[in-house]
Amino acid sequence: MTLGLLLSLLMGGISAKAQSVNSYITANKIKPVGITTSIWSGFPHYNYNKGYGKPEGVVVHETANSSSTIYNEIAYMKAHYNDAFVHSFVDADHIINIANTNYLSWGVGYPGNGKFVQFEQIEVHSKKAFAREMANAAWYTAYLLNKYKLTPNDACYDYKGTVWSHKAVALHFGGSTHTDPYGYYLKTGKTYFGQGYTMAEFYQLVKSYYTSLQHLSVKYTNTSLTMDVKTVPGHDFYNHVPKSNYTTKRVNYGKTYAGKTVQIDNIAYRDGTKVPYYRCAYQGKRIGWIYGGALGVRVTYKTINSKMTVKKVPGHDFLNHVTASKYTVKRLNYGKTYAGKVVKIDNIAYRDDVKTPYYRCYYGGKKIGWIYGSALS
Repeated sequence: MTLGLLLSLLMGGISAKAQSVNSYITANKIKPVGITTSIWSGFPHYNYNKGYGKPEGVVVHETANSSSTIYNEIAYMKAHYNDAFVHSFVDADHIINIANTNYLSWGVGYPGNGKFVQFEQIEVHSKKAFAREMANAAWYTAYLLNKYKLTPNDACYDYKGTVWSHKAVALHFGGSTHTDPYGYYLKTGKTYFGQGYTMAEFYQLVKSYYTSLQHLSVKYTNTSLTMDVKTVPGHDFYNHVPKSNYTTKRVNYGKTYAGKTVQIDNIAYRDGTKVPYYRCAYQGKRIGWIYGGALGVRVTYKTINSKMTVKKVPGHDFLNHVTASKYTVKRLNYGKTYAGKVVKIDNIAYRDDVKTPYYRCYYGGKKIGWIYGSALS
């Protein structure tokens, strides 16, 4: 016991048991915080090298100030933005965006400033706080990559990619001599987790969050519908709803079933998407999920021989096909052009989703198109 205590004292105290920061985040179900938007109007607006809203990657910084707070750092940066500024600040409890990420910031010097979105991390002083900060920083990096349609790629070793440390930018592009966040990651990781944290581990966390951002929660509801695949569907059938938590692959081309009537037994709404997906079968065989925009409402047609008058204020126009049907629809004639005119009708069409029918009309022996029934009397 005496020898063990002596060795411990010589090594600077009893060290933390070695543990991965990333595994700690997973085991403790640490969730990133949301972004607080607090854009300051005083920052200058200059486009990136490739133009407005077109960064090429993300640079991770660290303030190198062990006693400062996130609000102190933000206040200091606003007061000294002519020297340097970044887009956002991150700590254990906050992701605060202070400068518009569609414009460049001045955090790594030339030429890196024209290439990257940049954010600073505040130094924190506990095991849980460091893990929470890493979760926030990695998620925010993934969020920015996703926002600007950039693919995750670790640039810290070959200087080719989208996720950069300040040190990597300085070594490859110049513009500064800073080496953050390596020292902070190494020291804090050793102190609280028994091993230094690395940019490679941080990048793995970024990839994990990026993958999760590609997946959307989906609400499924059983149903019983009959719809028509549009003559030009523009979408294909998949084994699962795209961007859901399932691995997705195409199982049938939409054009294979163009114009066909399909049966639907399930409807799915993805988060943030108003148009649903439908699970379809054709002639009793399941053919997969397809985006709702590829389907048209089922329409029943009947031949008739009638005459009606276009209202003085019809409120609708004449179209080449019934709206929301499987056909591509375009306007043929304005309704007001025939206001008060008597038109001949040879066909009536009922959409499954509305009670009022559509009528196919002729005037002076010429077909003028389909019009919604409320436009006629």
